[in-house]
Amino acid sequence: MFRTGLRATARITPAVRPAAARAPIAAVPRFSRGYAQNESSEASSQAKDRAAVGPFTWKAAGLFIVTGAALYYYFTEEKKKVLERRPDPTGQELETKSVGRPQIGGPFNLVDQNGKPFTDADLKGKFTLIYFGFTHCPDICPEELDKMSDVVDTIDKEHPGKDIVTPVFVSVDPARDSVPQVKAYVQEFHPRIIGLTGDYDNVKKACKSYRVYFSTPPDAKATDDYLVDHSANKTPPYRPPSFVAGFVANSSIFFYLMDPLGQFVDAFGKSTTPEEVTEKVRDAIGKWEAAGGNKAAGLE
Repeated sequence: MFRTGLRATARITPAVRPAAARAPIAAVPRFSRGYAQNESSEASSQAKDRAAVGPFTWKAAGLFIVTGAALYYYFTEEKKKVLERRPDPTGQELETKSVGRPQIGGPFNLVDQNGKPFTDADLKGKFTLIYFGFTHCPDICPEELDKMSDVVDTIDKEHPGKDIVTPVFVSVDPARDSVPQVKAYVQEFHPRIIGLTGDYDNVKKACKSYRVYFSTPPDAKATDDYLVDHSANKTPPYRPPSFVAGFVANSSIFFYLMDPLGQFVDAFGKSTTPEEVTEKVRDAIGKWEAAGGNKAAGLE
């Protein structure tokens, strides 16, 4: 028999020391300083926001609502007014409702070539071609009055017997353009032309209504030596050139087309041909009649 020798091996287990009881660690808040700073910063930010916005109250809310409603109502009404002033889709609306019409024309009180009082009311119901000038004008005034007469003749042929357009000459030289002088002058151009003059104040008012520059001195006499400047519609600080021999008056270098209500339609300068003026007048008459004419405008 075989005998197996077993060597006893002693396993040495190291001795384990009992764990020493540790004292509990007190919970110490970490970064307490940082948290305090954050809270302080947030509180400061909130305070600033309240200061900027202000406290929200029901009274403030009510005021905000009332103001908003009032603004909405105002802009809604203004929009309605703008829409009412616009031309209708058919293009038949009277020119009296147009927006942005130049403020040319207005009341005046003058005397015609027959010595009778004549006001702006005497022109109502007809289209008017009106020119401001003076009888001693050597070239421009006669040329413009000839052009105006040609236009009137053409329109008269297209509308026989109606006298739709009235030609008017207004003197800007009341010192020399007396009633007889104006009468003799206008007879050279057209049989239906109306010549107007008056005293200094009334002529000046008429020029102002039609935006015509008026520079004739109030104490001017017919025997004085002065010139008339053809510079229309000039505004301050413009001053006409001075002359040693006398002073300067003024006349226009264009004439106006006014509708039967006495409102401005168009202006024609020296470079405008009679054919171009006639076309403009013809177009204005067509629009007026398409919109109902004098009856629709309350002139009949």
